[in-house]
Amino acid sequence: MNSRNQSYFVYVLLFIAIIAMLIYSFGVQGTGQESLTINKVADELKAGNIKRIVEDENRLTITFADGSQGKSTKESNATLVEQLLQLGVTTEQLSSSKVDIEIKPPSAWMSVLTVLGYVLPFLILAGAFFFIFRQAQGSNNAAMSFGKSRARMFTGDQPTVTFEDVAGIEEAKEELKEVVEFLREPQKFISLGARIPKGVLLVGPPGTGKTLLAKAVSGEAGVPFFSISGSEFVEMFVGVGASRVRDLFDQAKRHSPCIVFVDEIDAVGRQRGAGLGGSHDEREQTLNQMLVEMDGFDTDTNIIIMAATNRPDILDPALLRPGRFDRRVILDRPDVRGREAILKVHVKGKPLAPDVDLNVLARATPGFVGADLENLVNEAAILAARRNKRVITQTEFEEAIERVIAGPERKSRLISEEEKRIVAYHEAGHAVVMNTLPEADPVQKVSIIARGMAGGYTLALPQEDRILMSRKKLMAEMIGLLGGRAAEELVFDDITSGASNDIERVTQLARAMVTRLGMSEQLGPMIYGQKEELIFLGREIAEQRDYSEAVAMQIDQEVRRLVNEAFQKAKEILNQYRDKLDAVAQRLLEAETISREEFESIFPPPVPKKSGTPAPVLR
Repeated sequence: MNSRNQSYFVYVLLFIAIIAMLIYSFGVQGTGQESLTINKVADELKAGNIKRIVEDENRLTITFADGSQGKSTKESNATLVEQLLQLGVTTEQLSSSKVDIEIKPPSAWMSVLTVLGYVLPFLILAGAFFFIFRQAQGSNNAAMSFGKSRARMFTGDQPTVTFEDVAGIEEAKEELKEVVEFLREPQKFISLGARIPKGVLLVGPPGTGKTLLAKAVSGEAGVPFFSISGSEFVEMFVGVGASRVRDLFDQAKRHSPCIVFVDEIDAVGRQRGAGLGGSHDEREQTLNQMLVEMDGFDTDTNIIIMAATNRPDILDPALLRPGRFDRRVILDRPDVRGREAILKVHVKGKPLAPDVDLNVLARATPGFVGADLENLVNEAAILAARRNKRVITQTEFEEAIERVIAGPERKSRLISEEEKRIVAYHEAGHAVVMNTLPEADPVQKVSIIARGMAGGYTLALPQEDRILMSRKKLMAEMIGLLGGRAAEELVFDDITSGASNDIERVTQLARAMVTRLGMSEQLGPMIYGQKEELIFLGREIAEQRDYSEAVAMQIDQEVRRLVNEAFQKAKEILNQYRDKLDAVAQRLLEAETISREEFESIFPPPVPKKSGTPAPVLR
């Protein structure tokens, strides 16, 4: 029974006791008030005014000679006759025929009420003291539990996730299989002089499966597994975080060998000395205690620390050194084979139509991580259910890809015919320009139906995964992005705000080519500006300029030159293929969405794409 149920139980008992006490009081007092004392009864008896006395327990009902009645009580430790004799009533007066004394036998109900009359006050007091004690004890426990670890322990007897449920990260699985083997057969490694690793740090972008992999280790290891989030160490009270670290490792030592998993360790492992509160704030005390527990004087135990983060660049160097985190397992975005394996895991148990080709879906989802692919399969299943289908077809999967990339369709959005024509030519401009460039990705679908925040979209998917990006490929991407703005200017002799996102992306690409990638002939292969970035998220935090104002002017001129070159090239292509632009735009106005086959039937690629792998075809 938990504390809340115990409180309710005490409340019910107190309520019953009060009700019983009230019943007893009314039962004892009867319907009327006591009107005669026992002395008055004796005096009336001496005077010969009483005709009859009925004794019921300690209550007396007196009937007078004139027919009126009165109430009285006697002492419980003596009989009525004894009390009357003590008060001066003679035996002759009692034995006279004028007075009829009737004594009723005691009833069981009155006996119970009598007992309750003595016991109930003590029960009520005891219940009140018990309730106050429990409340004080609960408050004391809450106060003392601040320093207790909030880690959840899993025994691994009934694993919910195993290595079979993890796909697409085979190298990371092999690294962690060794950790599991260390715990299962330590003598195999100790006999060769090998030391069990102290810690394993899982590093990777969000959604790549760091926490899932830790769950799989807990299911495979067969040893106790403690799981806690990095933010659960930090509290508003000083010293609580360090106390929780000590308590966590004390629990782990009692269950050794075991695994301790700290999710999002960057919440507590951030580099020391960077806070505004000095070098001894609460978070740094917590980190210091963790450093000592991981590799201090008293650490000769079989405890392996696992931690996950997508911010390895901000972790304290003392936390990352060998002896604390001996291994750093990188979980990168999966390649096409990894994505196909992940899709196979997520479609397991789901009814699929015979036309579903997971290889095509894997090739059509470059850059997707495990969480994206899980969401993709779920969206496809939801779409199939919405259409009252019994199986999930390739059509639902392909539409789910677009939903994940661009958002849901907004068919109910009303736009004027003029705006619809502008959007059609804008998207047709993107598609025509991309189709003519051999380095550009093949166009998979063109639509003027709004999705997410976009009024229309052109879906171009790469033919294969890329690690390296050439200068020609980046220039082709810039030209393709500016195709929409070029089409607006060419057809309508005006420009709109619809190309704002395209211009933003083009400017970022051009500046990166000049300042980060060394792809400018004028400025040469140099990096300009020291940037602090989130390695895996690609997000800039700050920039430190290490170049002069003259160089800054040259950078601006070079960025402007690259953007203008890309824009002029896009206009040249559209001037050359104006008839194709009009044909594609007209078809978009009629059908709203064009597939790859229909687009290429209108405008076959003038030159083949530069890749030996055929591009995935989405209908």
